[in-house]
Amino acid sequence: MGVPRSDETGTRLVSRSVRATVPSLRAALDAMPAPRTFWTGPDEATVVAGGAAATLTADGRDRFTAIKEGIGRVLHDGDVHAGTEAACPRLFGGFAFHDEGSSDDTWDGFPGARFVLPRVQVTDTDRGTWVTVNAVGPDATPEAVADRLDTERERLEALDTSAASPPPGIVSRTRTTPREAWRESVDAAVDRIRAGDLQKVVLAQALAVQLDRPLSLPDVLARLGDTYPDCYRFLVEPTAEGGVDRPGFFGATPERLVTRHGRTVTTGALAGTTGRGDTPAEDDWLAQELLDDEKNVHEHELVAETIREQLSPFASSITAGQRRVRRLETVQHLFTPITATLDSDTHVLDVVEALHPTPAVGGLPPETALATIRDTEPFDRGWYAAPVGWIDAAGNGSFAVAIRSALARGDETTLFAGVGVVADSDPDREWDEVQLKYRPILDELER
Repeated sequence: MGVPRSDETGTRLVSRSVRATVPSLRAALDAMPAPRTFWTGPDEATVVAGGAAATLTADGRDRFTAIKEGIGRVLHDGDVHAGTEAACPRLFGGFAFHDEGSSDDTWDGFPGARFVLPRVQVTDTDRGTWVTVNAVGPDATPEAVADRLDTERERLEALDTSAASPPPGIVSRTRTTPREAWRESVDAAVDRIRAGDLQKVVLAQALAVQLDRPLSLPDVLARLGDTYPDCYRFLVEPTAEGGVDRPGFFGATPERLVTRHGRTVTTGALAGTTGRGDTPAEDDWLAQELLDDEKNVHEHELVAETIREQLSPFASSITAGQRRVRRLETVQHLFTPITATLDSDTHVLDVVEALHPTPAVGGLPPETALATIRDTEPFDRGWYAAPVGWIDAAGNGSFAVAIRSALARGDETTLFAGVGVVADSDPDREWDEVQLKYRPILDELER
């Protein structure tokens, strides 16, 4: 099951990049051929891309290894001329939350793992902007790629810079989990935790909304960038088919899973949540209450300690910073930064596989928590709370945890949010926290 399926692997890659002046990244994403890709994160380049020079998919428990091997074949010994490291060939994509992938029609087109080498890419950095064209296959020649690059640069530099459209407006909402069913699920999980079967489990909800018109993903990502500039923003479209109803998984997540550059690994524990105050004084009071709250601190420390344990096979030097509060537009989180120095040239996907799912989105013990999630949640998580990101030829990469996310399909969008349940969790308090976590996406849909 884990053998990667690929279109056009095993043939040489040709990649060319050129500096360009692209007036609008939003317009560039809107003008890209499908399937479209968007990625940006703190201290990272912003990538807007479209088309597929090569695609890898895999399912099953060995999907991480299968994708790693497939990427090695696609990027091996390429004819690459890039003006900056960030414009070098990278594959973008992600994984499903569960090893077995999704059986729900909601997630049609999203396998256990999918990565794409874009055909056309705009890379925006603090040192300039580059347009890149990639080609893989028997017809990939330096001359053909250079000609396509000239065409794409001219097209992208001539784009209109019109502003993003306003939110589409919501016609109706449908919850997968009624409030009483939620109370029963949380109470049942708490009983299992108190009985010693579990230490923690993350339970999630889904909210399906009918919109007044199809959602413009370039516009919503632009608006999310204004509100959440320090979050990872992403878009994965799994297919070029479907027109306006083509699915797109997108989000603005505050949670980094891992970044690997050389032998340096950066990650962190993000768990424990409260709201924002109406005044600076109330905001500070809520932050201090969060730092002092036994339930939230316990939940947070479970995550931080597990991440350190999961990194230990790869790194003898692991450093955790001081626990602090990270403030976002609608919520505040407890956050502990964690860095490590790898003992060898470990591939980023080896670390991703070891860390996913962290207790911040799964639970402890992992297998028991995952079984509880499958048995309890009345919907399929699909790619929600799973790793999304990019990988390069050297095994470097950056992955975020796909929370604060939604799946768009035409004029329908499904939002996802979850909370950590521990021994002293209160169902109504956890319900309120879920509603807070819907806000980043919901606010961009409502007029």
